[in-house]
Parts: sequence; structure tokens; C-alpha cells
Amino acid sequence: MAEPFVDNALIDQITQRVVARLRASQTGPSPGAKLVPVNVSVRHVHLCQEHLEILYGPGFVLEERNELYQPGQFAAKQVVTLVGPRMRCLGEVRVLGPLRKSTQVEVSKTDAIYLGIDPPVKPSGEHEGSVGLILVGPVGVVHLQRGVILANRHIHLSTASAQKWGIADNQIVKVRITTHKRTVFEDVQCRVHPMYLDEMHLDTDDGNASGLRGGEKAEIID
Repeated sequence: MAEPFVDNALIDQITQRVVARLRASQTGPSPGAKLVPVNVSVRHVHLCQEHLEILYGPGFVLEERNELYQPGQFAAKQVVTLVGPRMRCLGEVRVLGPLRKSTQVEVSKTDAIYLGIDPPVKPSGEHEGSVGLILVGPVGVVHLQRGVILANRHIHLSTASAQKWGIADNQIVKVRITTHKRTVFEDVQCRVHPMYLDEMHLDTDDGNASGLRGGEKAEIID
């Protein structure tokens, strides 16, 4: 019986192509790449003074649990429960400080579906067209009429980094995250301020989709 024909030249070509593709997929960012740390922002609440006192009592002051990456921001010891129109609850939702002029609740799309609400994707602080829900604290309840959003993908940039990379405040860019699930995110807003530290924020849905495990960096590619 004749031995099967083996085209060694073809096998070599295929092997070379596979190896080249593997190397290309493992190649890190080029020198001079615009890199920023990327972190996942889980569901949380920003409270105004009025709502804090309704939830926790007159004269109550937020107690700092730990500092956050951005200067002046902190996670408080206080938490609230979110209640949607289906009477489903999400408990132990962390309050972040300092206080703001108006209350804002940031959730993921998965959270919103569970709660039975349909909040829009918005930059922080923009509440036009947003939705409401019920906040429950240890002392009282707030029937929030609006302020629940899906936070847009955004990057905090120091003024120095923005100038170095030629990026303007509120500029929209494209970002690549290289993990075992390489992902490119579009429509990412850049927020520039002298007090900011470079950092990209993703919600839990986007973080899970891109395979984040901690310590990764996002590359601004457009």
C-alpha cells in the first residue's frame, strides 16, 4: 500500500503563518503608546445633602471607608438599597463621596434589567432623560424621580497627558484593551482636568466583556 503524500513545504508555510499570527496577537503596545490604567466602576450612588439626611438622618456626615484613585474621591462606609418598579432590590450599594448637588445612581445594563428600569447612557452629571427608582437607607426612603444612568465609557486625563497626546476635553476617542479577550471600545469620552490622574472607567458589563482581571492598561488608538 502506497504511503500518503505529505507536502512538507505546505506544512512549513502553514506553521509559519500560525506562528506569525500568534506573535502578532501577543505584541504589546508600541513605544510611545497612549496608555492609561483601566478600572471597573461597580454600581454606586452619589448623594446630595438633602437625600443623605433623609436616608441617614438630619446632620449626618458621610464616613470615609477608603480613598479612590481620583484625588478627593472616596468610598463611604454608608450603603443604600436600590428598589425598582418590579420590587426587586439591589442591596449594599456603596455611596461615594464627596456629596454632590444632585443625587446620581450609576448601574450597569445588567443591573438595570434586573431592577426593571431602562436608564440612558449618559456622562456623569447629565440627567436629562434619565430615570428614577427608590433609595432605601437605615432612617428613610427617597423616591428619586431622575438621576439613574448607565455611565458612558470615559477616561480621566491630567492636563499634562492631554497636552502631550493632543487630546482635548470631551474629545471622543477609540480605545484598545489587550487581554485574553482583546477588545476595542468606541465612543470613549476624554475628561481633562489638572487634578485628574490618568484612568479609564468601565462598568461591570464592559469590564467582564473585555476580560479585565486587574492591572491592565487601555491604549488610546484614535
